[in-house]
Amino acid sequence: MWYENACVYHIYPLGYCGCEKINSFAAPKENKFKMIEENIPHIKKMGFNTIYFGPVFQSVAHGYDTVDYTKIDSRLGTNEDFADLCKKLHENGIRVVLDGVFNHVGREFGPFVSLRNGDWGYRDWFHIHDGNSPYNDGFHYEGWEGHYELVKLNLYNPAVKEYIKQCITGWREEFGIDGLRLDVAYCLDLNFLKELRGHCKWLAEDFWLMGETLHGDYNRWMNPEMLDSVTNYECYKGLFSSFNDMNMFEIAHSLNRQFGKENWCIYRGKLLYSFVDNHDVSRIATILRNKNHLSVIYPLLFTMPGIPGVYYGSEYGIEGDKHHGDDALRTMWDGKKFKSEGIQDLTKLISKLAKLRTESVALAKGGFTNLQLTNRQYSFRRDAEGQTVVTLLNADENSFDFNLNIDGDFADVITGKKVNLSAPVSVPGYTAVVSVSK
Repeated sequence: MWYENACVYHIYPLGYCGCEKINSFAAPKENKFKMIEENIPHIKKMGFNTIYFGPVFQSVAHGYDTVDYTKIDSRLGTNEDFADLCKKLHENGIRVVLDGVFNHVGREFGPFVSLRNGDWGYRDWFHIHDGNSPYNDGFHYEGWEGHYELVKLNLYNPAVKEYIKQCITGWREEFGIDGLRLDVAYCLDLNFLKELRGHCKWLAEDFWLMGETLHGDYNRWMNPEMLDSVTNYECYKGLFSSFNDMNMFEIAHSLNRQFGKENWCIYRGKLLYSFVDNHDVSRIATILRNKNHLSVIYPLLFTMPGIPGVYYGSEYGIEGDKHHGDDALRTMWDGKKFKSEGIQDLTKLISKLAKLRTESVALAKGGFTNLQLTNRQYSFRRDAEGQTVVTLLNADENSFDFNLNIDGDFADVITGKKVNLSAPVSVPGYTAVVSVSK
């Protein structure tokens, strides 16, 4: 499937385009998607072949409080504007993945407004109980994790499920979408996920379904009956804390537990979605105590098992602190500022890694083997169909000699130089070597 070689660029459109925080629901004033369209050359040059868009449909505020699944958010533009953007992305070889927010809706969602106005025909679209809501509706309802501005949909109701499936069909026909990222997939009814998969794979056999999961056994949601991929939050934590604590054993243990060769390794052969930051967590340049580790953590992200994703702007090393609120993470795109103030070497590095990831069979399908490990150094290999990729990571400030004793002709994709892995390999401080067999 195409997503085996996917390299994802994650955009939160309402933030990227500098939209108003609260929707006035007025007619679109301009096509904000033009900001993304103008950036297609950059996205393509960086080597990304997939864009995962955060919420794009009509909502009250942040996009996850949907009020109309058939209409593009008027703060961004029109349906025609977004269809035109998707067409241009596809023409440039870039797939389109949308946020599927199906667990809950905003209070201005049509059927819920009708219910508030006394139309009890929509009662079973939601989880309604006796009592009163914090909004004094005259009835009580379930909100997502206690947030009553996010009204939980009743995904046991056939009418609701049919409505959602019709919306997805419309998105496929109107925008040509290639997949969905399912918001809070860990909250969704498992039978609903089975029905959703059947419908989406009917639309297109290679339709990618990726779900947001946090803890627990990801196999519960990621299996042949449900999702193709889930978010790898276990390794997300291990990625940054291994560098901050100078303890590479943490991420090495997680990766081996998930993808190693032993029979008990739980996700071997499966494609999890890997990331170092996103729209919900602090930017990696803010989290890392030592910014020199940016040049080491991205080679790890792109060569470990999984489908790598980069959050817009982080390719320049921009910062954003979750403690300052979500808006700090969802900044407006400013290419000139990011380019002038950002880390150009990081952008070049990610570009090389993305190109490798989209072309390498070893990184797409290969097994995983830990090689050499200390608190501050780590190396592993990936093998498939005659290709080998060996990653050497040095998180220390001083150079380090790796002793791997691997025969063959290898070249480092970062420097372009030949690498002799059969002899000691000296890796400078805060540097990675990604060796690919010829």
